[in-house]
This record gives sequence, structure tokens and C-alpha cells, in this order.
Amino acid sequence: MKLYTKTGDDGTTGLFGGGRVQKSSARVSAYGTVDELNATLGVARATKVHPDSDAVLAAVQVDLFTLGAELATVPGKEDKLGMPLLGDADAERLEKAIDDAEAAVEPLKNFVLPGGSAQAAALHMSRTVCRRAERELLALGDTDVAPRRDLVIYLNRLSDLLFVLARKANVDAGVADVPWVPHTR
Repeated sequence: MKLYTKTGDDGTTGLFGGGRVQKSSARVSAYGTVDELNATLGVARATKVHPDSDAVLAAVQVDLFTLGAELATVPGKEDKLGMPLLGDADAERLEKAIDDAEAAVEPLKNFVLPGGSAQAAALHMSRTVCRRAERELLALGDTDVAPRRDLVIYLNRLSDLLFVLARKANVDAGVADVPWVPHTR
């Protein structure tokens, strides 16, 4: 089987469960950003984050593939995916990971800029892509079938997790967070 099908040459793509949509649709944009987020997590993991953080991120990558698959499915046909969809337990797993990571960092006293170690910078990049994915997911409700609340909650928790994992990455690397100090005039 060849990788290229040429079916998208007209600017459309197929959704799982039937039907085609424009590649510029809000649905395709949302699941494309989820895919981009997954790729940024791959980059973050390649920077050799702490093994505990790596294990959390590996599970998140699987979750994001599931989330993307749901978004790439014709609304109402998600049962045809044949896999469990994200739910409360997945958000709770992220909350536990947030709590575990927060135990390793000093309480936040000021805003921090993305950076410090390479690992933290990569995780901050993932956090910003996660926030964009969340916004695009919410925008689906303006033009398409609104996403399940579980997906919105998951991405919201994930961005929080990525923030604290970035801070933890700096601790693990022995590098200070970069504090935001506004310019004085």
C-alpha cells in the first residue's frame, strides 16, 4: 500500500466514520494542533527529561492520540473507534502527576519566563501548544459539534501539568526558573 492516496488533492480529508471535510475546517485544525502538541512532547522527551516525567509524558502521548482520533471522527460515530475515550480518570491521573511534580518545586512567588534548561524550554513550548489546542477545541462549538467536556478538562489539566513539569525540569537540571522582571522606565 502506498502512503499517498491523492484523495486529499482537492483540499479535503476524510473523517473516520465517513464523510469528508475541508482541510481548513475547525475540526481538522483542532486535531492537527493536538497532533502538533504530541510532536512537541516527543521533542521534550528527546531532551532527556527525568525518568518520572518521561513516563508521565509517554502516557500523555497515548492519550493525545486517542483525543485526536476522537476529533477526527464524524460526530456521533465515536463508538466505531473501538477504544475507550478519555474521561474523568484521565484528568485525575494528570492531577496526581501535577501534585507529585509540585512537591519537587518551590512555591511560585512570581511569574516565570519560559526557559532555564533545554528540558524546561521544550515543556513550556508544549504548554503553549496545549493552550492553543484547548482554544481550538472550544472554538469547535462555534462552527461544528461542540467537543465533549472531558476533552476540554483534559487539555486544561495537561497545560497545568506541563507548566509544573517545566519547573521540575529546571530543578532536576539544577537550573533556576527565569523570573519575569518587568522593565522599569
